[in-house]
Amino acid sequence: MDQPRSHLQIDEEATLAARAAWLYFAGGQTQGEIAEKLNIPNTKAHRLIARASRDGLIRVFVEGPIAGCVGLEEQIKAKFGLGHCEVVPNIDDGALPLRTLGMAGARYLRNVLDRGAHQIIGVGHGRTLAAAIDFLPSSPAPHVKFVSLLGGLTRRFAANPYDVIHRLSERTGSEEAYLLPVPFFANSVEDKAVLLKQFGIADVVALARQATLHLVGIGEVDNKGFITSAGMIAPAEIDEVARAGALGEVLGSFFADDGKRVPTDLSDRALAPDIEQLRGREMVAIAGGRNKMKAIRAVLRSGLLTGLITDEATARQLAGEETGSDPGNKNGAKKAAS
Repeated sequence: MDQPRSHLQIDEEATLAARAAWLYFAGGQTQGEIAEKLNIPNTKAHRLIARASRDGLIRVFVEGPIAGCVGLEEQIKAKFGLGHCEVVPNIDDGALPLRTLGMAGARYLRNVLDRGAHQIIGVGHGRTLAAAIDFLPSSPAPHVKFVSLLGGLTRRFAANPYDVIHRLSERTGSEEAYLLPVPFFANSVEDKAVLLKQFGIADVVALARQATLHLVGIGEVDNKGFITSAGMIAPAEIDEVARAGALGEVLGSFFADDGKRVPTDLSDRALAPDIEQLRGREMVAIAGGRNKMKAIRAVLRSGLLTGLITDEATARQLAGEETGSDPGNKNGAKKAAS
C-alpha cells in the first residue's frame, strides 16, 4: 500500500506545481496571493513555481512579426528560393543556441498541427529537433501520423538519445508514430539491403516517402557534429567525407559549399529515404548556430529545402549582413571592403 501512496503524493505535488505556475504566469498573481489561494506557505509557493519551470511545464510563445527579423526572412527566402522562413531573436548564445532554436521549432510545429494541413509528417532527429519537441506544449493531433526519416540506433545498437518520435507521440496523443529500429548507417550497402527487407521496415520507409511535410536538422561535417558525437559513425568516416569536400549533411546525404551532393559510400549506407526522391516535397529545416553556418549554407544551396527556422544571428550571416560572414559570397566581400 505504501508504493501507491508514494506515487499519489508525487502526482499531487506535480499538480500543485502546475496550478501554482498557471496562477503566476497566466493569472499574473503574486506568490503571496498564490500561497493564500492554495493555502500553503509563501516559501512553498516559490518552490512550486520554481519546480514547474525546472520540469519544463512552462511554455512561452510570442505571436506576431518581430521587427528586424521579418526583413531577414524576406532576404533569405529570396536568396535561397525558399517558400517559408522564420527568424527569431537569440535568447541564448554559444555554438548551438538550443533554447532559441527549440522554442522557434516548437512554435512552428504547434502552428502546423493547429492548421491540420498535414496527415503524415516525417521527422529527422538530432539535438535541435529534440529541443523543439521538448519545448512543444501539449498539442492534440491524434490523427496525424509521425514517421522517422532515419534509423534510430547508433552503430553500437544503443538507442539514439535524440530520437524524437516517442516524445512527439506523447505531446500530441498521436495514435500512429513510427520509428526505424535500425542504425542510421548500415555497415555496408549489402547490409542495408538486408535490413530494408526486414518485416515492417520497408513499410516505414515507404510511409516516410508519403509524408507531405519533412522536418529535418542539418549536421556539420566534423567530429563535433551530431552524427559522430552520438555514435552514428566513426570519426575516421566523417574525416573521409570532409576530405571529399562535404560541409553539410541532411538525412544522411552530404553537400559541398556549392550545394552539389557529394557522393560517398556513407550516404549509400544511410537507412533513410533517397534524398532525391524527396526533392520538390515540403522540407523544413530547424537549424542555426555559428558552427553550422557552412553546413546550413551548403544545404540551402542544394535547393532541397522549402523552409528554414533559424535564429537571428545565423540569419544575419546567411543574409550577408555581417562582414566576412559569407566567405562563399565574393560580391558581399567586395561590398564590405569598399
